[in-house]
Amino acid sequence: MVFIMEFGNVSGAAITAMAVVAVVTILLPVILVIVGKVKLGAKLSSFFIGCGVFFVMALVLEQILHAVVLTITGTKLTDNIWLYALYGGCAAAVFEETGRWFAMKHFLKKNLDFPNAVMYGIGHGGFEAIVVGGISYIGNIVSALSINSGMMEKSLQLMDASTKQQTYTALQSLWTTPAYQFYLGGAERVLAVVLQIALSLIVFKAVKSGQKKYIAAAYLIHFAVDFTIVLCGHYFPLMVAEVILLAAVAVVLWFALKTTKMYKSA
Repeated sequence: MVFIMEFGNVSGAAITAMAVVAVVTILLPVILVIVGKVKLGAKLSSFFIGCGVFFVMALVLEQILHAVVLTITGTKLTDNIWLYALYGGCAAAVFEETGRWFAMKHFLKKNLDFPNAVMYGIGHGGFEAIVVGGISYIGNIVSALSINSGMMEKSLQLMDASTKQQTYTALQSLWTTPAYQFYLGGAERVLAVVLQIALSLIVFKAVKSGQKKYIAAAYLIHFAVDFTIVLCGHYFPLMVAEVILLAAVAVVLWFALKTTKMYKSA
């Protein structure tokens, strides 16, 4: 069977949307760090600890688990959206919340207060935004320009059939996705940063109070949000999924601020 590649043209509106999202997701953590440092008096070290914990727990250890699990299960897991959402939510919650708790218990021990819990969350969520949002969208822009110039098609000709098909399939979304959906993806990254800050405050409460119910809440909330969003993205239009995410993040942020209110003025 001959694999035929038919490249579309990535619209200027889509490329513009990617550029806007890339800039926003890179600048947002920078702005939040400045606010955290100037307005809250938090330490920059808390930000970098958050970045480091996210890198190790989510981008290294969690990815190793994914590689092992997906190799063992094959398509049995990815073909069942409920199992996939369950597994993904559990993995993200366990790795990220365990890392968050460990960092606050040991690395931030001397400086653990409300401002530094917020700054840690900025690092945790900001690093995610830069990698998943900023860097990914910059890569998409480069690919889009390469597709429009014809260079991508020439490059794919040098690949073997399997790699060529996989690459082409991955690139298709660049010219088939409406521009507004890229903006929604950027909005999701912003909400993810807010969620990471809120979760950091909940774990901060757990460490400061010694009450295990708050760390349990952090695990449960992280799992529930990830699990729900995966299912919503599968069963509902993207706009509906983003509205649900917005509502969920608003509730979690309210809960986090309410439970840590006593520490804000301390």
